[in-house]
Amino acid sequence: MNPRKMNQMMKRMGIAQTEIPATEVIIKQNDKEIVIANPQVSLVKMMGQDTYQIVGSAEERAISSTPESSTPEINEDDIKTVMEQTGAEEDKVKQVLEETKGDLAEAIIKLKGE
Repeated sequence: MNPRKMNQMMKRMGIAQTEIPATEVIIKQNDKEIVIANPQVSLVKMMGQDTYQIVGSAEERAISSTPESSTPEINEDDIKTVMEQTGAEEDKVKQVLEETKGDLAEAIIKLKGE
């Protein structure tokens, strides 16, 4: 079918297709990433929904757990230090240290600000 006629027919049916310039598409999963380099990406809008169509060669990459995603170990010395500096109770100090990922200075500032 002629591309021009195809576009006209899609327009009458309420379907809009747009090409999106992209250099890479990454689909993240819990344990891996699917990476598509130099993809052809189309956005199709139909009946109030957006659908992305991706064409290209895919490569899978394993995701290793990073220190940022894991909870840091909070030791008793850290808890005592923050308690001494702020006068806060142990449970509250533990909670704030977990929120600040073990950053003592940030935890002290946060507790003194409350």
